[in-house]
Parts: sequence; structure tokens; C-alpha cells
Amino acid sequence: MSDGFQNPREPEGPGGREGTGGPRGPGKPGDGAGPGEPEEVRESVYGGTADHDVRVAVPPAEEPSGRRRLASALWPPRVTRAQLIVALLLFGLGLGLAIQVSSTSENSALRGARQEDLVRILDELDDRTQRLEDEKARLEKQRSELESSSDQAEEARKQTQEKERQLGILAGTVAAEGPGIMLTVGDPSGVVESDMLLDAIQELRAAGAEAIQVDGVRVVADSYFTGSGDDMRIDGTKVTAPYVFKVIGKPEDLEPALNIPGGVVQTLEKEQATATVERSAKIVVDALRPAKRPDYAQSSSP
Repeated sequence: MSDGFQNPREPEGPGGREGTGGPRGPGKPGDGAGPGEPEEVRESVYGGTADHDVRVAVPPAEEPSGRRRLASALWPPRVTRAQLIVALLLFGLGLGLAIQVSSTSENSALRGARQEDLVRILDELDDRTQRLEDEKARLEKQRSELESSSDQAEEARKQTQEKERQLGILAGTVAAEGPGIMLTVGDPSGVVESDMLLDAIQELRAAGAEAIQVDGVRVVADSYFTGSGDDMRIDGTKVTAPYVFKVIGKPEDLEPALNIPGGVVQTLEKEQATATVERSAKIVVDALRPAKRPDYAQSSSP
């Protein structure tokens, strides 16, 4: 007590004013700092005619909450090898399920379609199938025509070449070989006339001779014989005895044609000449005549 004024809220005690400097007894509920409660710091303020107690609350150290503990456990992430493998397996499983669901959805689209829609879809498929069949038939027809046209062209080319060879043989512009006979006419006395040789050519042609060569001269349809003895000529070319005929044809027909009674062989022998006929499996007629271009005649085929 200093000036006769006493704080009614704080009675004086033996140790002075409570809360100022003396020991502090057990506090009332709410006055002290219990477990988990903020501590109170009391200060006495004196001034003028009164003193005041000032209480300041100091918060205790906060413990981490459950959310913060979970966040600290998840971040930064710590991925182990086992977790990575499990994640990949789950990703693959999810992808497979998604694909299966998509496929099921596509099938269910037709499953849930109306009867009219299904009929229309079937009609469209039938039309498309028919169009494809028609296209296939058209392409196969074109291929057949091309193959037929190609075969015809190739056959025509072959036939043309064969005809050219045949005409060349007949015209004497192409060499020929084949079975036939060889006729040798000897004239030691010089009695053989050109008409005798011409008769032999006619008999051979009548028997089916296809190519004839006499002493290196090709005998063709327009060939002619002139002279006699030492001045015998075929198409203007001089030939001398013995006269050797190389004839291609069927030997079984050519030989009898020359040996018939009164035929070429008997006629020559009667004239004191000799005639010998030999069959051969291969007769080569290689004497050629130059091809002549007609002056007026032209082919009438297109």
C-alpha cells in the first residue's frame, strides 16, 4: 500500500501483490497453461491511479496434420522397380479392356439395329458383291480377248513365216532339205537332148517333187531347157554331163515314177544314155535364184 489506493481485484498478501513478484500458486481453470493450451504471460502495469494485468497468448508448437503427412509421403515420388512393373501390367490390362469394349460396342451396333436396317445392309452387300462379280467377269473377258488376240497374231505370224518359206522353196529363193532321190544321167555319146531332161522334170513334178536342182541350177516353174550335147543350158546356164538331179519329195513316189515302163529311165537307156536313181533320207537343195520383184502384179490381199 503506497498511497491508500488498492486494486480491488488483487488483494494484498504477505508476499506482495499476486502476479507481480511473489510466487504463483495453482491457477484456476483457464488461468494457467495446461497441456495443449497456450501459455499466459502476465504483466502488471501501473500508472496513474490504477494497475492492469496484461495477458499475452503464445501458441504452442503445432504438430503436423494428417494431410501434410500424406503429402510429404507422396511427394517427391519414390518409385521402385516393383511398382513400375505393376504399373505397366495395369496399363496393358486397361488397354486390352478398352479394345474389347470398343469391339463389343461395334458388334452391339449391328445387334441393336432394326430389321429394316439389317435388310438394307444385306441388300447393299449383295449389290456390291454383284458389282464385283461383274467387274471380275469383264476383266476375265478382256484377258481372254487379249490372249486370243495374242495367240491369233502369233499364229498368223507363224503361218506367214511358214508360207513365206514354202513360197521361197517353190520360187527357188530359199534353200531346202529333206528326203528324196538323186537321179544321175550319163551321156557318153552326147545323145541326150534338152527335151529328155525336161520330160524327167515333168515326171518328177507329177510325182510330187517339191524342190529340184540340176548341176547347181535351181529348177523352178518358169525354168527352161535349151541345147543338147555339149551345149546344154538350163535358164541360160550351161550344164554338162553327167547331169545330176537332186530332188526333194517322197522317195516311194519319185522313184517308181521314173522307172515305169516307157518312162524316163527306159527312154534314156534306149538312146544309149544311162540313168541311175538313188533314194536318200536327206537331200540338200541349196542352189538359189534371185528374187524378182514383179513389175505389174500386186497382192490383192489387205
